[in-house]
Order: sequence, then C-alpha cells, then structure tokens
Amino acid sequence: MASLTELDDDMVRSMSVGAVFSDFVGKINSLDFHRKDDLLVTASEDDSVRLYDIANAKLLKTTYHKKHGTDRICFTHHPSSVICSSKYNLESTGESLRYLSMYDNRCLRYFKGHKERVVSLCMSPINDSFMSGSVDHSVRIWDLRVNACQGILRLRGRPAVAYDQQGLVFAVAMEGGAIKLFDSRSYDKGPFDTFLVGGDTAEVCDIKFSNDGKSMLLTTTNNNIYVLDAYAGEKRCGFSLEPSPGATIEATFTPDGKYMVAGSGGGTIHAWSIDTKNEVGSWSSHIGVASCLKWAPRRAMFAAASTVLTFWIPNDSKPKPDNAEPHPLLHSI
Repeated sequence: MASLTELDDDMVRSMSVGAVFSDFVGKINSLDFHRKDDLLVTASEDDSVRLYDIANAKLLKTTYHKKHGTDRICFTHHPSSVICSSKYNLESTGESLRYLSMYDNRCLRYFKGHKERVVSLCMSPINDSFMSGSVDHSVRIWDLRVNACQGILRLRGRPAVAYDQQGLVFAVAMEGGAIKLFDSRSYDKGPFDTFLVGGDTAEVCDIKFSNDGKSMLLTTTNNNIYVLDAYAGEKRCGFSLEPSPGATIEATFTPDGKYMVAGSGGGTIHAWSIDTKNEVGSWSSHIGVASCLKWAPRRAMFAAASTVLTFWIPNDSKPKPDNAEPHPLLHSI
C-alpha cells in the first residue's frame, strides 16, 4: 500500500482514472469525503444523494429528494448522516438545509433561514456545529441538535466558509478579495483578522485550510487560485486557469499540504508543488470541466466530478473501462 507520507512529484504525476461512475442525469453539484471512514457522498442535479465505498470503488446507496433537490452536501461526523442544501421551494418554505440519514432515508431535521441558494457548506471537525454561506449575503452558524440558527454574519457578495482542522478558527471569504478569520467560540465579537488578496475583485468560489492549518486555498470565479499563509494572509503562490464559462471550479490540497490539484475550463486537471510553485502534472479530466474536486483525507486518491464521477489513483494498474468492475483503490495510510 502506498502511504500518503510517500507522496512525491512522481506519484502525483502518475495519477490516473481508477474508476468511473456515469449513471447520473445532469451535473454533480458537490461531493465530500468522510474524515475517518472510506466514504464519499455526492449531490447532483437529478436530485440524488449517492454514497460510495472509496476503498472498493462501489456505489453503496442512492436516495432521491425530489421535493427539495440536492445542491451542496457534507458529511456530519456519523458515516451515514449528511447535511444537504435545497434547490427548490426556498422562498416559500425556507427549508434551505436538511440533516439526512442515509441509513434509512429519513430527514432528521430541517434548518430554516436562507431564502436563496446555499453556495458553501462545512461541518466543524470537533463538534456538532456547521456553517452555510448563501447568495442572500449571509453566513449562518448552526447546531445539528437544534433547529434554530445559532448565529448570522451579514456580508457582501457570495460568501465561502471553511473551518480549520482544529475547529477553533473559521474563515469567511467574499468578493473583493477579503478573507475574515473568526474565533469559532466567540465569532459574535467579529473577526480577529482580515486579509485582502490584492488585485482580484472577483467573487469567491471556495476556500479551504490545509490539514496543518498553515495555508489557505482560495479560488475565484475568474479561475484564479491562491495559496495563502493562514497566519499572515500573504500570498504564497497563485495560478490562473483556463476560463470555464457558466461553471465554477474547485481546488484541493493533498493531505500533507505539499501539493494542490485543480480543474480548468479546458477540461484539464492540473497539479502543482506548493513549495517549488511548479506544475508537476496535468491530465485530461475525461469528464470536461471538473466542477467538483476533492482529495481523500487518508488516501493517495482524489475524486473529480462533472456529469460523471471519477476516482483518481496512482497509476500502478490500468484504469478499468466505464461500468466494468473497478479494481480496489488500495492506496491508504
């Protein structure tokens, strides 16, 4: 088994498609890996939520949610429970977020508040808190155990949110290149720091912390990607990708924080070394613009999605054809 501690330029460069799932109708809106279990969940335009075993590249379960639709999705701490944002009936019901059990296909709780689409969603790594950012220019803080919103931040533009890996700090990024850092225990006192990414006034697609908490990854709607020092806000490196009209892109750190992987408008996936700032590999995504892309927390693999879902692993065996029995994805720590 290849360990994540062995990740180097050659291994990253060798990544290739290990499994393909193409039974979606329309685009995959978002995906998320469980932090501790070998599971992946997707939400797509066909109103489905799908749960995968990533160690064996198997679809475990599909549930449909025709009333509310499925848009952003993230795991809770429980491997069969997720939080999913709604696409339909937001103005009338306000049921913008649902806490779903994949085990028995039940909605455990509705979270009412956002009247417009949720574009960013993340779960605290340490407790039952989670956050949502919406095009209604607000970020809301929630608790899985309580229906009512626990706190609201009023902002401008399309906010993106992320917790650091310790759950002590969260970041809110917004248009104009502003990133505000909050203490998650006393966010009502306002941000303790604000960074400005100079020169880029586009709206934000996404923000992520590296596992070690030292770096942040920011992507914008004009397809710029920045790696920032999480303490001082300084720009460590930046990359510009081919435009992707009508589609946002996602970038991801490897778990060791040494590499960054992102899709582009030309249907290519790129990987860079953050230390050297050099591109170490690029591949045809096989799926067009990879609007969703995340690296698995504990494995040498990442998932990319558009209208199909692909699992990428180091190329020590040939990829299987679509709908064939995929080989196990064995690269773990």
